[in-house]
Amino acid sequence: MSATLEEIQNFKGKYPRQIWSLFFSEMWERFCFYGMRGMLVFFMISQLNFHEKEANLQYGATQAFVYAFTFIGGLFADKILGFRKSLFWGGLLMIVGSLILATDPHKFFFLGIAFTVVGTGFFKPNISSMVGQLYKPNDSRADAGFSLFYAGINLGALLGGYLCIAIGKGELLTNVIPEGMRWNVAFGLAAIVMVISLINFVFTQRSLGNIGLQPGHPMAEVKSAPIPKWQEYGVYVLSLIFVPIIMVMVAKTAYTDYFMYTIGPLTLLYLFYEMTKVTSAERKKLWAALVFIIFSIIFWGIYEQSGGSLSIFAAKNLNKDLLGLDPNGVNNSGGAFFIIFLAPLIGLLWIWLNKRKIEPNTIIKFGLGFIFLGLGYYVLFATRIFVNLAGITSLNFFTLALLIITLGELCLSPIGLSIMTKLSTKNLQGMMMGMWFLASAYGQYVAGIIGASLATTKKGATNYDAFITYTDGYKQLGLYAVIAGVVLILISPYVKKLMQDVK
Repeated sequence: MSATLEEIQNFKGKYPRQIWSLFFSEMWERFCFYGMRGMLVFFMISQLNFHEKEANLQYGATQAFVYAFTFIGGLFADKILGFRKSLFWGGLLMIVGSLILATDPHKFFFLGIAFTVVGTGFFKPNISSMVGQLYKPNDSRADAGFSLFYAGINLGALLGGYLCIAIGKGELLTNVIPEGMRWNVAFGLAAIVMVISLINFVFTQRSLGNIGLQPGHPMAEVKSAPIPKWQEYGVYVLSLIFVPIIMVMVAKTAYTDYFMYTIGPLTLLYLFYEMTKVTSAERKKLWAALVFIIFSIIFWGIYEQSGGSLSIFAAKNLNKDLLGLDPNGVNNSGGAFFIIFLAPLIGLLWIWLNKRKIEPNTIIKFGLGFIFLGLGYYVLFATRIFVNLAGITSLNFFTLALLIITLGELCLSPIGLSIMTKLSTKNLQGMMMGMWFLASAYGQYVAGIIGASLATTKKGATNYDAFITYTDGYKQLGLYAVIAGVVLILISPYVKKLMQDVK
């Protein structure tokens, strides 16, 4: 090992050097994820002939399973695989899924999606947990570090979010890629970048000391008995068994409903069981974590229209008055573009406020996130100012809404990752990070339902009628977000007491 945990955590300056390598691996994984996300609804409607309502429900189901499986991936990492092996296995599964989709996305759509769902579940929560372990408990630089990490990985979201959908639609490289191969190439890009991600992580491990090692490893921080090999191999086999199960459940959204009605209560019961084993002070922190988790469901349900109803809105109701760019590409990558520039500034702002002892506590940051989210949706409603009789409005003004919504995300998402590591006990970090993403699963599930409810334009209605229906819905979502933000700010003193010394 090149460094001990103490040496890694005693870094000088604002950021530990290992964070750069970790966000590079995550950057390429996010290329894959956002590339897929941006293509799902458009591909289902234009290539698989799904109705808009059905496509939104399928999108919600797919995304829900992606995030729900992060809980399982986090649990297996805590108990059996460790963060490193879990991440590598997940990356391999994502490569397989992307290659299947690249082979024939029309024929093997749900099979390829199922592999990427399971793979993301093993990859996503564990790299975030390793970032958390680069810092000592209550290090005031952690929020800034997660904000920087968030900016780095969004470079992948920007590239994948724009390139994949633009190639699939034929907006890019039209003279190079034959029309019949555009979607194959778009999905194939995801496999290529995941290979780069895993190669980078192999080299990154050399500088991580004992962070992320398998439980029972001689160098692991928490000493325990070695994990039997049959348990490790059992996880690999079980995850492959999950693939056909998830393929069926995503294809039949009614099964997703049953799953979501079940997994949440069971997860809470398991958490309550684990809470009986901790001290009173630790238990209060876990209760505080639950407050953040519950409100995050509401946030993501509203925010994640980007991959669902806003994807349809971009395809049908936006012009190209922003540098001639493809509206779907902008919708899918605009948030990432703004995060790259804003996240470091927001991170430095928190440090500046902290030094002057006026930094808002985490729960107030969450509240501000909701208020910005609501304002962004009001701007989406205000695109009516520019709409013509054909139901086409300004991509420029739509992009302004994305900017405001992104400010809301930056007040919540990177801080959420940080607060989960701060409020968790050492042996529950992977599980709590998984619960954070499980809350995102419920948010995605709710987002699909909301998107389907917005696709209510009657048969034979004009594109202008559809525009009015969608913008009415966005105005309502904006109101709900602002109300949630005000409630969070009002209850912040009570949650702060539960958090105790955590800021």
